[in-house]
Amino acid sequence: MPRQIANRTIFTGDNLDILRGFNSATVDLVYLDPPFNSNRNYAAPAGSAAAGAAFKDTWTLDDTDEAWLGQIADAHPGLYSVIHAMGAVGRRGDKAYLIYMAVRLLEIRRVVKSTASIYLHCDPTMSHPLKMVMDAVFGNSGPNHKRPGFRNEIVWCYSGGGIPKYDFPRKHDTILRYVKGTDCVFHVERKPYAENTQQVGIHSTLAAPDNAINLERGTPVTDWWTDIRTATGWSVERTGYPTQKPLPLLERIICASSDEGDVVLDPFCGCATTCVAAEKHKRQWIGIDISRKAVDLARQRMQHDSNYPALFAKKVTARGDIPKRTDAGAVKPPRNIKHVLFGRQQGLCKGCKHDFPFRNFTIDHRIPLSLGGQDIEENLQLLCNYCNSRKGAGTMEELLAKLKKELPS
Repeated sequence: MPRQIANRTIFTGDNLDILRGFNSATVDLVYLDPPFNSNRNYAAPAGSAAAGAAFKDTWTLDDTDEAWLGQIADAHPGLYSVIHAMGAVGRRGDKAYLIYMAVRLLEIRRVVKSTASIYLHCDPTMSHPLKMVMDAVFGNSGPNHKRPGFRNEIVWCYSGGGIPKYDFPRKHDTILRYVKGTDCVFHVERKPYAENTQQVGIHSTLAAPDNAINLERGTPVTDWWTDIRTATGWSVERTGYPTQKPLPLLERIICASSDEGDVVLDPFCGCATTCVAAEKHKRQWIGIDISRKAVDLARQRMQHDSNYPALFAKKVTARGDIPKRTDAGAVKPPRNIKHVLFGRQQGLCKGCKHDFPFRNFTIDHRIPLSLGGQDIEENLQLLCNYCNSRKGAGTMEELLAKLKKELPS
Protein backbone atom coordinates (compact mmCIF):
# COMPACT_ATOMS: atom_id res chain seq x y z
CA MET A 1 0.00 0.00 0.00
CA PRO A 2 1.53 3.35 -0.99
CA ARG A 3 2.21 6.12 1.48
CA GLN A 4 -0.73 8.53 1.57
CA ILE A 5 1.16 11.49 3.08
CA ALA A 6 3.00 13.99 0.92
CA ASN A 7 6.71 14.72 1.14
CA ARG A 8 7.77 17.78 3.21
CA THR A 9 4.81 17.56 5.60
CA ILE A 10 4.89 18.54 9.26
CA PHE A 11 1.96 17.55 11.46
CA THR A 12 1.11 19.47 14.60
CA GLY A 13 -0.48 17.42 17.37
CA ASP A 14 -0.15 14.25 19.41
CA ASN A 15 2.16 11.98 17.45
CA LEU A 16 0.36 8.84 18.63
CA ASP A 17 -2.91 9.85 16.97
CA ILE A 18 -1.06 10.95 13.84
CA LEU A 19 1.07 7.79 13.64
CA ARG A 20 -2.10 5.72 13.87
CA GLY A 21 -3.21 7.41 10.65
CA PHE A 22 -0.11 6.30 8.69
CA ASN A 23 -0.37 3.36 6.33
CA SER A 24 1.69 0.36 7.41
CA ALA A 25 5.20 -0.29 6.04
CA THR A 26 5.61 3.11 4.34
CA VAL A 27 8.63 4.66 6.14
CA ASP A 28 12.30 3.87 5.46
CA LEU A 29 14.02 5.50 8.44
CA VAL A 30 12.89 6.86 11.81
CA TYR A 31 14.89 9.12 14.07
CA LEU A 32 13.24 10.14 17.31
CA ASP A 33 14.57 12.45 19.98
CA PRO A 34 11.75 12.28 22.56
CA PRO A 35 11.64 13.81 26.03
CA PHE A 36 14.19 12.05 28.26
CA ASN A 37 12.12 11.94 31.49
CA SER A 38 14.44 14.57 32.94
CA ASN A 39 11.82 15.98 35.34
CA ARG A 40 12.34 19.39 33.79
CA ASN A 41 10.27 21.71 31.64
CA TYR A 42 11.84 23.36 28.60
CA ALA A 43 11.18 26.62 26.76
CA ALA A 44 13.11 28.48 24.06
CA PRO A 45 14.47 31.85 25.19
CA ALA A 46 12.64 35.02 24.23
CA GLY A 47 14.09 36.67 21.17
CA SER A 48 15.41 33.43 19.65
CA ALA A 49 14.14 31.97 16.39
CA ALA A 50 12.45 29.20 18.40
CA ALA A 51 10.76 31.55 20.89
CA GLY A 52 7.37 30.09 21.83
CA ALA A 53 8.48 26.47 21.59
CA ALA A 54 8.07 24.65 24.90
CA PHE A 55 7.45 21.17 26.25
CA LYS A 56 7.26 19.48 29.61
CA ASP A 57 9.38 16.50 30.60
CA THR A 58 7.74 15.52 33.88
CA TRP A 59 5.54 12.45 34.01
CA THR A 60 2.66 11.01 36.02
CA LEU A 61 0.05 8.41 35.18
CA ASP A 62 -2.32 11.28 34.42
CA ASP A 63 -0.26 11.76 31.24
CA THR A 64 -1.32 8.33 29.94
CA ASP A 65 -4.60 6.93 28.73
CA GLU A 66 -5.86 4.35 31.25
CA ALA A 67 -6.40 1.85 28.43
CA TRP A 68 -2.80 1.92 27.17
CA LEU A 69 -1.40 -0.29 29.91
CA GLY A 70 -4.19 -2.81 29.41
CA GLN A 71 -3.70 -2.84 25.65
CA ILE A 72 0.02 -3.49 26.11
CA ALA A 73 -0.56 -6.22 28.71
CA ASP A 74 -3.14 -7.90 26.49
CA ALA A 75 -1.29 -7.87 23.16
CA HIS A 76 2.36 -7.57 24.27
CA PRO A 77 2.87 -9.33 27.62
CA GLY A 78 6.67 -9.27 27.36
CA LEU A 79 6.67 -5.50 26.88
CA TYR A 80 4.26 -5.14 29.79
CA SER A 81 6.61 -7.15 32.01
CA VAL A 82 9.44 -4.73 31.24
CA ILE A 83 7.31 -1.69 32.05
CA HIS A 84 5.95 -3.27 35.22
CA ALA A 85 9.44 -4.20 36.44
CA MET A 86 10.86 -0.73 35.76
CA GLY A 87 7.88 0.83 37.50
CA ALA A 88 8.72 -1.20 40.59
CA VAL A 89 12.42 -0.28 40.77
CA GLY A 90 12.59 3.09 39.00
CA ARG A 91 11.86 6.64 39.97
CA ARG A 92 8.46 8.14 40.38
CA GLY A 93 7.10 8.83 36.93
CA ASP A 94 9.25 6.22 35.13
CA LYS A 95 6.32 3.87 34.56
CA ALA A 96 4.15 6.60 33.08
CA TYR A 97 6.99 7.69 30.78
CA LEU A 98 7.63 4.14 29.56
CA ILE A 99 3.92 3.55 28.89
CA TYR A 100 3.87 6.79 26.88
CA MET A 101 6.89 5.71 24.86
CA ALA A 102 5.83 2.08 24.40
CA VAL A 103 2.53 2.78 22.63
CA ARG A 104 4.35 5.11 20.22
CA LEU A 105 7.16 2.66 19.53
CA LEU A 106 4.60 -0.02 18.70
CA GLU A 107 3.07 2.28 16.09
CA ILE A 108 6.52 3.12 14.71
CA ARG A 109 7.22 -0.58 14.29
CA ARG A 110 4.02 -0.89 12.25
CA VAL A 111 4.67 2.06 9.94
CA VAL A 112 8.30 1.22 9.01
CA LYS A 113 9.31 -1.06 6.17
CA SER A 114 11.22 -4.31 6.66
CA THR A 115 14.38 -2.56 5.43
CA ALA A 116 14.05 0.31 7.93
CA SER A 117 16.25 1.40 10.79
CA ILE A 118 15.04 3.16 13.93
CA TYR A 119 17.37 5.50 15.84
CA LEU A 120 16.21 6.42 19.35
CA HIS A 121 18.13 9.32 20.88
CA CYS A 122 18.28 9.40 24.69
CA ASP A 123 20.63 10.14 27.55
CA PRO A 124 21.72 8.13 30.63
CA THR A 125 18.54 9.16 32.45
CA MET A 126 16.45 6.55 30.64
CA SER A 127 18.75 4.83 28.15
CA HIS A 128 18.72 1.49 29.98
CA PRO A 129 14.93 1.22 30.48
CA LEU A 130 14.35 2.44 26.91
CA LYS A 131 16.68 -0.22 25.55
CA MET A 132 14.66 -2.89 27.35
CA VAL A 133 11.46 -1.45 25.89
CA MET A 134 13.02 -1.34 22.42
CA ASP A 135 14.19 -4.94 22.82
CA ALA A 136 10.63 -5.97 23.65
CA VAL A 137 9.21 -4.10 20.64
CA PHE A 138 11.86 -4.76 17.96
CA GLY A 139 13.85 -7.70 19.36
CA ASN A 140 17.42 -8.12 20.54
CA SER A 141 19.63 -9.71 17.93
CA GLY A 142 22.49 -10.16 20.38
CA PRO A 143 25.68 -11.31 18.64
CA ASN A 144 23.66 -12.75 15.71
CA HIS A 145 23.23 -9.84 13.32
CA LYS A 146 21.35 -12.02 10.85
CA ARG A 147 18.29 -11.39 12.99
CA PRO A 148 16.33 -8.13 13.28
CA GLY A 149 16.39 -6.01 16.40
CA PHE A 150 19.15 -4.23 18.26
CA ARG A 151 22.24 -3.34 16.22
CA ASN A 152 24.17 -0.50 17.88
CA GLU A 153 24.44 1.56 21.02
CA ILE A 154 26.00 4.75 19.66
CA VAL A 155 27.72 7.06 22.12
CA TRP A 156 27.73 10.69 21.01
CA CYS A 157 30.34 12.57 23.03
CA TYR A 158 30.46 16.33 23.38
CA SER A 159 32.02 19.00 25.58
CA GLY A 160 30.96 22.23 27.22
CA GLY A 161 28.68 23.03 30.13
CA GLY A 162 29.36 23.08 33.83
CA ILE A 163 31.39 20.77 36.02
CA PRO A 164 29.45 18.97 38.76
CA LYS A 165 30.88 18.85 42.27
CA TYR A 166 30.05 15.25 43.16
CA ASP A 167 30.09 13.43 39.78
CA PHE A 168 32.15 12.97 36.66
CA PRO A 169 30.84 15.46 34.09
CA ARG A 170 28.06 13.94 31.99
CA LYS A 171 29.16 14.55 28.42
CA HIS A 172 27.46 12.04 26.17
CA ASP A 173 24.10 10.97 24.80
CA THR A 174 23.10 7.48 23.71
CA ILE A 175 21.54 6.65 20.34
CA LEU A 176 20.01 3.18 20.10
CA ARG A 177 19.87 1.75 16.58
CA TYR A 178 17.39 -1.01 15.77
CA VAL A 179 16.31 -2.62 12.52
CA LYS A 180 12.97 -4.19 11.65
CA GLY A 181 14.27 -6.83 9.24
CA THR A 182 17.49 -8.54 8.24
CA ASP A 183 17.79 -6.73 4.89
CA CYS A 184 18.16 -3.24 6.35
CA VAL A 185 19.72 -0.38 4.41
CA PHE A 186 23.18 0.52 5.71
CA HIS A 187 26.09 2.42 4.18
CA VAL A 188 29.46 2.39 5.94
CA GLU A 189 30.90 5.85 6.47
CA ARG A 190 34.69 6.02 6.34
CA LYS A 191 37.13 8.68 7.46
CA PRO A 192 40.46 9.25 5.69
CA TYR A 193 43.38 7.52 7.35
CA ALA A 194 45.48 9.77 9.53
CA GLU A 195 48.48 11.25 7.79
CA ASN A 196 51.70 9.19 7.88
CA THR A 197 49.96 6.04 9.09
CA GLN A 198 49.93 2.63 7.45
CA GLN A 199 46.91 0.35 7.24
CA VAL A 200 47.77 -3.30 6.77
CA GLY A 201 45.11 -5.19 4.89
CA ILE A 202 44.75 -8.81 3.87
CA HIS A 203 46.14 -8.23 0.40
CA SER A 204 48.11 -5.00 0.65
CA THR A 205 49.57 -2.26 2.78
CA LEU A 206 47.98 1.13 2.22
CA ALA A 207 49.89 4.24 3.13
CA ALA A 208 49.99 7.86 1.99
CA PRO A 209 47.35 10.43 2.94
CA ASP A 210 46.70 11.59 -0.63
CA ASN A 211 45.88 8.23 -2.16
CA ALA A 212 42.27 8.22 -3.43
CA ILE A 213 41.94 4.56 -2.45
CA ASN A 214 42.71 5.51 1.13
CA LEU A 215 39.80 7.92 1.15
CA GLU A 216 37.58 5.24 -0.25
CA ARG A 217 38.87 2.57 2.14
CA GLY A 218 39.45 4.79 5.15
CA THR A 219 38.72 3.99 8.77
CA PRO A 220 35.06 3.08 9.31
CA VAL A 221 33.13 5.34 11.66
CA THR A 222 32.58 3.36 14.87
CA ASP A 223 29.81 3.56 17.46
CA TRP A 224 31.78 6.17 19.43
CA TRP A 225 31.19 9.62 17.91
CA THR A 226 33.53 12.34 19.11
CA ASP A 227 33.74 14.43 15.94
CA ILE A 228 30.34 16.16 16.02
CA ARG A 229 29.89 19.24 18.17
CA THR A 230 26.66 20.31 19.82
CA ALA A 231 24.61 23.14 18.32
CA THR A 232 25.96 25.72 20.74
CA GLY A 233 24.86 29.31 21.14
CA TRP A 234 27.48 30.60 18.70
CA SER A 235 26.70 28.00 16.02
CA VAL A 236 25.24 29.44 12.82
CA GLU A 237 22.55 26.74 12.84
CA ARG A 238 21.44 27.48 16.39
CA THR A 239 17.73 28.38 16.63
CA GLY A 240 17.35 28.60 20.41
CA TYR A 241 15.30 25.40 20.58
CA PRO A 242 16.18 23.94 24.01
CA THR A 243 17.13 20.41 22.88
CA GLN A 244 18.39 21.15 19.37
CA LYS A 245 20.70 18.54 17.86
CA PRO A 246 23.43 19.46 15.35
CA LEU A 247 22.84 19.00 11.64
CA PRO A 248 25.94 16.80 11.09
CA LEU A 249 24.57 14.28 13.60
CA LEU A 250 21.39 13.79 11.58
CA GLU A 251 23.28 13.83 8.30
CA ARG A 252 25.41 10.90 9.46
CA ILE A 253 22.35 8.89 10.52
CA ILE A 254 20.37 9.64 7.36
CA CYS A 255 23.24 8.89 4.99
CA ALA A 256 24.08 5.65 6.82
CA SER A 257 20.58 4.17 6.92
CA SER A 258 18.67 5.45 3.89
CA ASP A 259 18.99 5.99 0.15
CA GLU A 260 18.08 8.99 -1.97
CA GLY A 261 14.31 9.21 -2.31
CA ASP A 262 13.63 7.24 0.87
CA VAL A 263 11.10 8.48 3.43
CA VAL A 264 12.51 9.75 6.73
CA LEU A 265 10.19 10.26 9.72
CA ASP A 266 10.82 12.25 12.88
CA PRO A 267 7.86 12.01 15.29
CA PHE A 268 9.40 14.53 17.73
CA CYS A 269 10.83 16.87 15.12
CA GLY A 270 11.24 19.97 17.33
CA CYS A 271 13.28 22.53 15.40
CA ALA A 272 13.22 20.32 12.27
CA THR A 273 16.90 19.36 12.10
CA THR A 274 15.97 15.90 10.77
CA CYS A 275 13.82 17.50 8.07
CA VAL A 276 16.62 19.84 7.02
CA ALA A 277 19.19 17.04 6.89
CA ALA A 278 16.83 14.82 4.88
CA GLU A 279 16.13 17.60 2.39
CA LYS A 280 19.83 18.33 2.01
CA HIS A 281 20.53 14.69 1.11
CA LYS A 282 17.58 14.26 -1.29
CA ARG A 283 15.38 12.19 0.98
CA GLN A 284 11.65 12.62 1.43
CA TRP A 285 10.58 13.48 4.95
CA ILE A 286 7.66 13.80 7.38
CA GLY A 287 7.81 15.49 10.77
CA ILE A 288 5.46 15.54 13.75
CA ASP A 289 5.58 17.83 16.75
CA ILE A 290 3.20 18.94 19.47
CA SER A 291 4.15 22.58 18.84
CA ARG A 292 3.18 24.60 15.79
CA LYS A 293 6.60 26.24 16.09
CA ALA A 294 8.19 23.24 14.34
CA VAL A 295 6.52 24.26 11.09
CA ASP A 296 7.78 27.83 11.35
CA LEU A 297 11.32 26.68 12.11
CA ALA A 298 11.35 24.20 9.23
CA ARG A 299 10.24 26.87 6.78
CA GLN A 300 12.66 29.39 8.20
CA ARG A 301 15.65 27.07 8.08
CA MET A 302 14.90 25.79 4.59
CA GLN A 303 14.09 29.10 2.98
CA HIS A 304 16.89 31.16 4.51
CA ASP A 305 19.87 28.81 4.58
CA SER A 306 22.59 30.76 2.79
CA ASN A 307 24.57 27.60 2.01
CA TYR A 308 21.79 25.81 0.14
CA PRO A 309 19.32 28.45 -1.09
CA ALA A 310 18.32 26.67 -4.27
CA LEU A 311 17.99 23.28 -2.62
CA PHE A 312 15.93 24.51 0.31
CA ALA A 313 13.51 26.77 -1.56
CA LYS A 314 10.80 24.15 -1.08
CA LYS A 315 7.30 24.39 0.26
CA VAL A 316 6.61 22.87 3.66
CA THR A 317 3.07 21.60 4.14
CA ALA A 318 1.59 22.14 7.61
CA ARG A 319 -1.21 19.84 8.77
CA GLY A 320 -3.16 19.87 12.00
CA ASP A 321 -5.46 16.98 11.16
CA ILE A 322 -5.10 13.25 11.72
CA PRO A 323 -4.38 11.39 8.46
CA LYS A 324 -6.70 8.60 7.41
CA ARG A 325 -5.30 5.20 6.60
CA THR A 326 -6.09 3.79 3.18
CA ASP A 327 -4.77 0.30 3.85
CA ALA A 328 -6.56 -2.52 5.62
CA GLY A 329 -6.92 -2.76 9.37
CA ALA A 330 -8.32 -0.75 12.24
CA VAL A 331 -6.81 2.67 12.86
CA LYS A 332 -6.56 2.07 16.59
CA PRO A 333 -5.88 -1.06 18.62
CA PRO A 334 -8.98 -2.55 20.24
CA ARG A 335 -10.00 -0.72 23.38
CA ASN A 336 -12.38 -2.32 25.83
CA ILE A 337 -13.43 -1.92 29.44
CA LYS A 338 -11.00 -4.62 30.59
CA HIS A 339 -8.10 -2.59 29.18
CA VAL A 340 -9.33 0.50 31.01
CA LEU A 341 -9.80 -1.32 34.31
CA PHE A 342 -6.40 -2.98 34.06
CA GLY A 343 -4.72 0.38 33.60
CA ARG A 344 -6.80 2.01 36.32
CA GLN A 345 -5.84 -0.74 38.78
CA GLN A 346 -2.22 -0.82 37.49
CA GLY A 347 -2.44 -4.55 36.96
CA LEU A 348 -3.37 -5.29 40.58
CA CYS A 349 -6.29 -7.42 41.71
CA LYS A 350 -8.89 -5.44 43.67
CA GLY A 351 -9.15 -8.31 46.09
CA CYS A 352 -5.73 -9.66 47.03
CA LYS A 353 -3.81 -6.62 45.63
CA HIS A 354 -1.36 -8.88 43.79
CA ASP A 355 -0.29 -8.37 40.17
CA PHE A 356 -1.22 -10.93 37.53
CA PRO A 357 -1.02 -11.35 33.75
CA PHE A 358 -3.87 -9.72 31.86
CA ARG A 359 -5.43 -13.07 30.95
CA ASN A 360 -5.76 -14.04 34.64
CA PHE A 361 -8.27 -11.28 35.39
CA THR A 362 -12.05 -11.41 35.26
CA ILE A 363 -14.41 -8.45 35.14
CA ASP A 364 -16.52 -8.36 38.28
CA HIS A 365 -19.34 -6.20 39.66
CA ARG A 366 -18.41 -4.44 42.88
CA ILE A 367 -22.03 -4.51 43.97
CA PRO A 368 -23.58 -7.69 42.57
CA LEU A 369 -26.47 -7.25 40.16
CA SER A 370 -28.54 -9.47 42.45
CA LEU A 371 -28.10 -6.89 45.19
CA GLY A 372 -29.06 -3.89 43.05
CA GLY A 373 -25.69 -3.13 41.44
CA GLN A 374 -25.70 -1.64 37.97
CA ASP A 375 -23.90 -2.89 34.89
CA ILE A 376 -21.94 0.35 34.42
CA GLU A 377 -18.24 1.19 34.40
CA GLU A 378 -18.29 2.73 37.88
CA ASN A 379 -19.46 -0.61 39.28
CA LEU A 380 -16.86 -2.74 37.52
CA GLN A 381 -13.48 -4.01 38.69
CA LEU A 382 -10.95 -6.71 37.89
CA LEU A 383 -10.38 -9.70 40.15
CA CYS A 384 -7.86 -12.47 39.70
CA ASN A 385 -9.33 -15.89 39.03
CA TYR A 386 -8.89 -16.96 42.64
CA CYS A 387 -10.55 -13.88 44.12
CA ASN A 388 -13.35 -14.02 41.58
CA SER A 389 -14.16 -17.62 42.46
CA ARG A 390 -14.03 -16.86 46.20
CA LYS A 391 -16.31 -13.84 45.84
CA GLY A 392 -18.94 -15.66 43.81
CA ALA A 393 -22.23 -13.79 44.10
CA GLY A 394 -21.25 -12.21 47.40
CA THR A 395 -20.14 -8.69 48.24
CA MET A 396 -16.63 -7.24 48.27
CA GLU A 397 -16.82 -6.95 52.06
CA GLU A 398 -17.42 -10.68 52.28
CA LEU A 399 -14.55 -11.40 49.89
CA LEU A 400 -12.11 -9.21 51.81
CA ALA A 401 -13.08 -10.92 55.04
CA LYS A 402 -12.40 -14.33 53.49
CA LEU A 403 -9.05 -13.20 52.09
CA LYS A 404 -7.96 -11.81 55.44
CA LYS A 405 -8.34 -15.29 56.90
CA GLU A 406 -6.95 -17.23 53.95
CA LEU A 407 -4.04 -15.16 52.66
CA PRO A 408 -0.98 -13.93 54.56
CA SER A 409 -0.81 -10.18 54.97
